[in-house]
Amino acid sequence: MQYLISVTLLWAFSFSLIGVYLAGQVDAWFSVLVRIALATCVFLPFLQFSVIPKKLAAKLMLIGAIQLGVMYGFYYHSFLFLSVPEVLLFTVMTPLYITLLNDLLDKRFHIGFLVAALIAVIGAVAIRYEGVDGQFLIGMLLVQGANICFATGQVLYKRLMQDNKIPQQSVFGWFFIGALAVAVTCFTAFGDVSRLPTTSVQWSVLIYLGVVASGLGYFAWNKGATEVDVGVLAVMNNMLIPAGILVNVAIWNRDADMMRLAVGGAIIMSALWVNKRLRRI
Repeated sequence: MQYLISVTLLWAFSFSLIGVYLAGQVDAWFSVLVRIALATCVFLPFLQFSVIPKKLAAKLMLIGAIQLGVMYGFYYHSFLFLSVPEVLLFTVMTPLYITLLNDLLDKRFHIGFLVAALIAVIGAVAIRYEGVDGQFLIGMLLVQGANICFATGQVLYKRLMQDNKIPQQSVFGWFFIGALAVAVTCFTAFGDVSRLPTTSVQWSVLIYLGVVASGLGYFAWNKGATEVDVGVLAVMNNMLIPAGILVNVAIWNRDADMMRLAVGGAIIMSALWVNKRLRRI
């Protein structure tokens, strides 16, 4: 649980950093490529090529390609159509995708996980529901694509590592290698070399997002996912929303309804309690 809480605080800055310093200024595919390449470099020294079974490495690469490579493609492009608060709003469906996918793979229905996820969604909507206009539909669909990829990766990684008792830091590099393959392919095919970073601030943001938010953040988040049940994992996905808004307000002075933030945050926290109670039934 402590891993998920720590990464929630860490990732709370990412939404605003991307929306303020990168979106519309730096090519989205280049941002994705740099971020994943740096994260890969963090874990390459820990890889044990001769020890890890090839089948396990292939599965980790596939999970990384989905959860990070494809997800970032949807995620970064959504900022071209949505504001930071709107991107946060449309992430509320991630907990439902997690519970539904897990139930599908288990071939049974977990009412407790679904109820907790629904409560978390209600809390997130209470915080961020407001009118959206312009090209919000395209942006919403892009965020949903990102949500589905992120949820799929979390569930698959959690199940894979529960079946393979092996130090996660020694294999996580394969996760990033899979994501990197997607990033290189997409930048080569769709990247715009005329829109590379031009300021030290943009480069600094990319380095931070690559090394810290992606490199350390995704390892800690996925490791945390293996230590909690699916209900808690689903709920924690929506804790990013109040955390992200608080950072946006505190640093970039964006307006926010603090009462709605408090109420929505309390609803999300109650989902953890509900999940714990229902799990005992």
